Amino acid sequence: MSKKVIVLLADGFEDVEAITPIDYLRRAGIEVTTASISDNLIVTSRWGGIKITADTKLSDIKDNNWDAVILPGGMPGAEKLAASKETGALLLKTDSEKKLICAICASPALILAPLGILKNKNFTCYPGMEEKVKDGKHSEERVIIDGNIITSRSAGTAGEFSIAIIAYLIGEEASKKIAQTVLL
Repeated sequence: MSKKVIVLLADGFEDVEAITPIDYLRRAGIEVTTASISDNLIVTSRWGGIKITADTKLSDIKDNNWDAVILPGGMPGAEKLAASKETGALLLKTDSEKKLICAICASPALILAPLGILKNKNFTCYPGMEEKVKDGKHSEERVIIDGNIITSRSAGTAGEFSIAIIAYLIGEEASKKIAQTVLL
């Protein structure tokens, strides 16, 4: 049975931090669904905004049959995800079920920390954002895995972040194959 992942998107998300996991996970055979917290057409944060069409809206999803939730960073996308009650509810349910939660860049500090998901967890994030996290254990590693939480630093670590998610969900062999395929 294929693993299923949802990537949450809001206007102003960081292009590379969303597209890289979507691409790498799909290459690995993982079913990826993109979900917007507003309109299906979302605009990225870089280069004048690339328009992306999400597969669905988060409000239209009625179950939590995901093996993982991925949160790209970028501003103001991460702030918009943090302000979304639906995002918070999904993440708290996912965490209570010990399913995988993956956040990169500003998202660990702005989205996970206020929900208490980083409490006593090792994490990493975009430099300087760690100051917003009062109860987690910050590291400057490029990717951190602590239990059911994977965090990463920025667009420059999106490939490693994606490979770590693949390894967690379907194994080291699959993650190494994708890393070799993309010359990571």
